Amino acid sequence: MGIIQDRLEALRREMETEGMDYYIIPTSDFHGSEYVDGYFKAREYFSGFTGSSGTLVVGKDMAGLWTDGRYFIQAEKELKGTGITLFKMQEEGVPDIPDFLYREMEPGWTLGFDGRVMDCGEGRRLEKKLAEKANKAGNGTDIRIRYDLDLAGRVWKDRPALPGHPVWLLPEEISGKSTAEKLGEVREALKEAGAEYLLLGRLDDLMWLLNIRGNDVACNPVALSYGFVTPGKMYFFIQPSEVTPEFSEYAGANGIVLKDYGEITEFLERFDYASCGGTGSVLLDEENISYALYKTLEGRTGHVSGKNPTERLKAVKNETELARMEEVYIRDSAALVKFIYWLKHQVGRQEITEITAAAYLDGLRREIDGFVDLSFPTISAYKENAAMMHYEAEEGSCKSLAPEGLYLVDSGGQYLGGTTDVTRTVALGETSSEMKKHFTLTAVGMLQLSDAKFLQGCTGRNLDILARQPLWKEGMDYKCGTGHGIGYILNVHEGPQNIRWRLPAGGGERKEAVLEPGMVVSNEPGVYREGSHGIRTENIMVVENAEKNGDGQFLKFRTLTYVPIDRDAIDTAYMQPVDLERWNRYHAAVYEKIAGYLTEDERQWLAGATAPL
Repeated sequence: MGIIQDRLEALRREMETEGMDYYIIPTSDFHGSEYVDGYFKAREYFSGFTGSSGTLVVGKDMAGLWTDGRYFIQAEKELKGTGITLFKMQEEGVPDIPDFLYREMEPGWTLGFDGRVMDCGEGRRLEKKLAEKANKAGNGTDIRIRYDLDLAGRVWKDRPALPGHPVWLLPEEISGKSTAEKLGEVREALKEAGAEYLLLGRLDDLMWLLNIRGNDVACNPVALSYGFVTPGKMYFFIQPSEVTPEFSEYAGANGIVLKDYGEITEFLERFDYASCGGTGSVLLDEENISYALYKTLEGRTGHVSGKNPTERLKAVKNETELARMEEVYIRDSAALVKFIYWLKHQVGRQEITEITAAAYLDGLRREIDGFVDLSFPTISAYKENAAMMHYEAEEGSCKSLAPEGLYLVDSGGQYLGGTTDVTRTVALGETSSEMKKHFTLTAVGMLQLSDAKFLQGCTGRNLDILARQPLWKEGMDYKCGTGHGIGYILNVHEGPQNIRWRLPAGGGERKEAVLEPGMVVSNEPGVYREGSHGIRTENIMVVENAEKNGDGQFLKFRTLTYVPIDRDAIDTAYMQPVDLERWNRYHAAVYEKIAGYLTEDERQWLAGATAPL
C-alpha cells in the first residue's frame, strides 16, 4: 500500500470513530484563498494532487478528486496508483459534489468537513441537497452534517505551523486612497444594502481596505485576518505576532480595533448586534465567508445576502493605481523581452532546463526597482509539459530545452506599483504545421478580444466568444476561462470581473460582474494537446471609456502588456486582413514602448520581431 493509501486509511479510521460516512477536504484556508500556506494543504497531503484547485471526497470504500479543466492532465498523472477517482468538473456526465453525495448518501448517514475551510455557499448547497434526499425518503430521518471536526489534523502529525509574519503599511502615495476614505465608501454601501455590519474573511479585501500587506501566503502579500465593520469601528482580527508598532499606531489613528485572530468566533457569538439601534443586520457574502462563521451567526442576527462591497471597490483601480500599474507593466514587459532574446540566442548553445530558464527570468524581475516577490511560481514548460496548464517543473524530472518545438512561460511579479501576469509561447526551432495553426488561431483570438468595443453593462460572458471564435470555428476549445481580474500589489487572480463563456457550477451567477472602467483583466486563450504541446498567449488589459452617444456608453480595453508574439510560429494563412492589421498595430506599439529599455543588440532583435507581417 502506498503512502497516500495509508493516509486515507488513517483518515477513514478517524471517520469511523466519529460515525462519519463521507468526509470532504477542500483546497482552502480559513479565508477561501486560492493559494494557501503549507499548513492548509490537507487536500494535497491526502491525495498527492498538487494543483491549486480541487476537492477531495473520502468515503468508507472510495475517494474522489474533483478539479477543473486546467488540471485534468496533471491530476491524472498525480493520482495514478492512489486509488482516487478523478472527477472532471463540468464535463458531460460528471456530477458535482452535492449531486454525487445526493446519489450516494442515505438518511441516517453523516457527512463531515472542517467548516472553517468550507465556503458558506458550498456548505449551504450541501445542506439543501442532502435535505432534499432525506425529505424524498420520507421516513423522518435526516442526513447529518458535522462541520466542527478537523479530522485531517488528527492524521497529519508533521503538519507545518500556522504562518505568521509582520504586516507592512502601504503609503497613500502608492495606494491612492486612505483607509478612512475606503471605510467611508464601505459604510455607504452597507447603508444601500440595508445592513449595519460587514463580516470580511477575504484576505485581499482586508489588505486593500486597511492599506496593509503581509507575507502569510507565498506570492500573495496578505496576512491571515478577519474584519468586522460597524458604523463607528473596524474590528481587525490578526495574530499578535504580526502587529508591528507602526501598524498599532496606524490602527489607533484610523479607528481600527485590534483583536486576536483566534477570537473571531467568540466575538461574533457575544457581539450586541442591537447596539447600533438599527436592524442589527450583517452583510454576508456567502461565497467569501466560511461555513463555520456563517453557522456562528445563524440565528443570532438578521443577515443580508450580497457581495462584499470591498470586492468591487478593490477591482476598480483608482488613478494612482492605474498610473503605477502602467509603469510597472512596461518594465515587466521589458524583462520578458530580454528573457526571450536570451532564450532564442542561447538555446542549443548552453544547457538550459525548464528550471534554469525560469530562474533566469525570475532574476531579471528581481532587478526591477520596487520588486517584492513573484506573483506566482513561474510556469516554465517545454513541449508536452506545456499541455498541463499549471505545470511546475521539478529538479530531476524537468526537461532540457533544445532548438526545436514550443516552450511556454507564464510568469509575473509583485512590485510596489502593481501585480503582473504574462504568458508567451516561444518557438525554439522547427515547429509542425499543426502547432503553427494552433499558435496563430490563439494569437488571432487574443488580439480580437483586445480590440473589442462594447456597451456598458456587459460582463465577460458577453465578450468571451471573441477570444474563442477562431478556435471554435476549427472545432477546438480550451478548458478554462479566458480572463481573470488582477490585483494591485495583491492576488494575481482577483474578482469579481472575469471573462468566460459559461458560469461555474454551484451559484455561478454570483461569480460574474459587469465590466467597469478601471477594472484590470487578463486575456489568455490557448490550445493544449496532451502528449504534444501547449500554447497560451496572455496580455493584461484595463477597461476604459470609449465614446458615449444616443446608443449608450461604450467601453474598450487598453493593453498594459507589451511583449512580441513569436512571428516564428505564425502561419498567415489563418489570418484575415483585419488580423494582420491588429498584429502590426500591436507590435508597432511594443517596439515604441520597450526599445528604450534594451541594449543595442536586443533592440535590433526586437525590430525584427515586431516588423510588419
